[in-house]
Amino acid sequence: MNANQGPYIIYNLFPTLAGPIHLWQKHLERIYNMGFNWIYVNPLHKPGMSGSLYSIKDYYMYHPLIKNSFTNKKTKEHLKKFIKQANSMGIKVMADLVINHTAIDCPLIKSNPIWYKHDRKGKIVNPCAKKGKIVQTVWGDLAEIDNARSKDKENLWNYWRDLVLDYMDCGFEGFRCDAAYQVPSALWKFLIKESKKKNKDILFFGETLGCSPKQTMAVIKAGFKVIFNSSKYWDFKEPWCMQQYELTRELASSVSFPESHDTKRLAEETNGAWDIVKLKYLFSALFSGGVMIPMGFEFGFRKKLHVVNTTPDDWETQQIDLGFFIQSCNLLKKTYPLFQADYPTDFFPEEAVAVFLKRSEKSNEKALVLINYTDHYREFYNGSLFDSFFQGCSAIQDISPAYPMNNVPNNFHYNLRPYQIKILYAK
Repeated sequence: MNANQGPYIIYNLFPTLAGPIHLWQKHLERIYNMGFNWIYVNPLHKPGMSGSLYSIKDYYMYHPLIKNSFTNKKTKEHLKKFIKQANSMGIKVMADLVINHTAIDCPLIKSNPIWYKHDRKGKIVNPCAKKGKIVQTVWGDLAEIDNARSKDKENLWNYWRDLVLDYMDCGFEGFRCDAAYQVPSALWKFLIKESKKKNKDILFFGETLGCSPKQTMAVIKAGFKVIFNSSKYWDFKEPWCMQQYELTRELASSVSFPESHDTKRLAEETNGAWDIVKLKYLFSALFSGGVMIPMGFEFGFRKKLHVVNTTPDDWETQQIDLGFFIQSCNLLKKTYPLFQADYPTDFFPEEAVAVFLKRSEKSNEKALVLINYTDHYREFYNGSLFDSFFQGCSAIQDISPAYPMNNVPNNFHYNLRPYQIKILYAK
């Protein structure tokens, strides 16, 4: 399968939880058995004074928890070996690309100060988060790069190009681009063009969470084939999620996730309500072209991943093994092309049963997806909706991972269990 085609079934290997890089291979069999075809790795580099994975001091040295007692050269050899082993199992690996800021103590500030933003007093600018014109948070451990207006832009952009090519030398075939909307489109176009000279199938995933529709569209137009959506935060009622989906679906696939390294653990959020955890994963797998979970989700880990504090000692006692369920959801996604891209989807919130009508003219497929997101039984009976959607279809299958029906009656009427998803499919 071409790297630019879905499905994008992504396992986020969190490097400081996984520990020394020579031990990463022990996770590959589990990742493979669950049906993931991509591994995403957060920044591997030497951090600055704050210790954050996203506060990078040196792009060519590795984090001490990953290096362990190895030299940088040996660590890179282990990284290449890990990626090669993953590739042999049909799994591609993507790196986290952070080029909108560095650590405030990064040596580049002294060697190339012109690459950075400065305030009117000549001080390095710290990135900040704003709500309107009001500053909410200032990240004092970071220094903001001036990718758009630096007077030495050519050398700055070539530095990022060489970094991308170095990643590719290790075997990375994709990049999850942190805060992609904060980097000029022209720079992304340059990096994508340059990287495709080395590998025409290289894939850039745009991290666009929290940005405006205009910013999202700018990222896509810069050459990103995949972005991340916000369906994690949806209540299955408000229209915003489907509006976001419709805005981008013809231009890019998106990735859903039930939790990420930036969110609470779903097991903690739901207090171990495994039916809800399962519903959230299956919904994420069905909703868009891509799905992602962070390391530990499959075991019901509860401690939030932390970009500074997480260490291998935070590996938790297994609460549950969701591996087989995740495998069945991922197999569903791999089997049916309808769930491998952001295809046209109609949404009907029908009294606590969310109804999705998903279709693809390209593959001539249809699916009616019913989601009971409550803790009570909910009845679905909408004969006109069912009949009109499946009109002309001779064979309707129930492809639900749990409680599938052997035969789907023409006069379809179903009482959904609490937190159940029912998937009716025809081609």
